[in-house]
Parts: sequence; structure tokens; C-alpha cells
Amino acid sequence: MNNEYPGRGIALGRTLDGSRVVQVYWLMGRSENSRNRILVHRGTAVRTAAADPAKLADPSLVIYAAMREADGHFLVSNGDHTDALAEGISSGRTFESVMLDCAHEPDDPHWTPRIAGELVASSEGYEGQLAIVKADPFDPGRSIHEFFHYDSFEPGFAWCVTTYRGNRSPLPSFAGEPHLMPIGDTPERIADTFWTHLNGENRVALVVKAIESSGQAEVVIRNKLEPVKAERRRA
Repeated sequence: MNNEYPGRGIALGRTLDGSRVVQVYWLMGRSENSRNRILVHRGTAVRTAAADPAKLADPSLVIYAAMREADGHFLVSNGDHTDALAEGISSGRTFESVMLDCAHEPDDPHWTPRIAGELVASSEGYEGQLAIVKADPFDPGRSIHEFFHYDSFEPGFAWCVTTYRGNRSPLPSFAGEPHLMPIGDTPERIADTFWTHLNGENRVALVVKAIESSGQAEVVIRNKLEPVKAERRRA
């Protein structure tokens, strides 16, 4: 990955052997609050959590569900719109309609994009969508919504969208079409490949979810930090 600081990223694709579709999500951070995070897998959801809760300064944009499932839809995002997507789809709405209600993050001057992905069963196996909601360069009070639909996925490849294009100030938002990237044959190898290519100083956590045609899923997580136990905090 040539981008030193892609920020948060989502990839949708298919394993090299073609047997499973895949979601990848990762976190990066430059501040202590952003870096003080891990990913945890509970039930069918994957959530961010503070590695050391005592050091958590502001949870508003850093603690959220990164992956959820709703009525056969596998959802991933970089914020609380994961919950909005799950609740909306459960009530009969579409991925696009929910994302059109979303605005970019209110973190002036960066105006971080909200990104999201969906996988759902189809006649071709699984189809998917990626979305990005970013600030209008003429007026950051407005958002631009972009959607990319994939009828199927080629074995061994994934489409990827990130929040940023580099490590500058302010951080430049992702631009253009999602990147096509090669991926491996097992969740462990996919996780290792992505983790290795993320900048070692700024990477925080990563999750790979591999989904079978039956809907059964395997989840692999990489966390840079270990969770701080309560007794250690009291000490």
C-alpha cells in the first residue's frame, strides 16, 4: 500500500479459491485517543473499544460498531452509520437510502469521509456496494455521496476505499474510484497481508470477515495494543 496514511479503510472481495466473499476493515490513528483502540468480536458484530478506558478522551467518533449483520446483509463502516444501516435495512430501507441520510464527520479541518460497505447474497453468489460520503470542496456544510456497485467479485481480488489520500494537514479525502487489490486464500493470510502493508507507526487494528455461501462467517482480528485489565488500571 503506497499511501502512508490511508486512515480507515474498507475492502470487499473474494478469496483466491473463490469459496468465500470477504470484508476487510482497518483503523489507523495519529492521536493518542485514536490509537487507544482495539477491535472486539461479539456475536455477529465487530466493535471498536478502548484498549485502556482510563485514557479514552472523546468516544464520539472513535467508539462504534464496525461490522454488523441484518437480514442477510453484511455491513461494515467507519462510524455509527453501521448501526443506522443495520436498523434501516431491518425496517425495509436500502443501503443507498440510509447512506444518503449520512453526512461526513464534523471534524474540521479534515472533514473525514464516512465510508461503508455491504455484501448480500444474489444469484451470482454475493453482490456488494461501497459508499463514501465526503465534504463538498466548495462548502463543507454539504456532503457529496458516491456509490459503487459490484454484481460479483473476481477470486483473489478486492475493491478498496479509504478515508484519506495521504499524511498531510489537513488530511486529504479519498478521491476517484475504489482501488483494485489482490488478496489471499484464507482470512489469516489476508489479515497478515493487509496488516503488513499498513504503516507500522500509525496502524491500530484490522479485521477480516470471510463469508460462506451459507452465511456462516469466520472473523480474524489484528490489534496493535492489548486491552488493559481493570487490576492493572487500579495499580
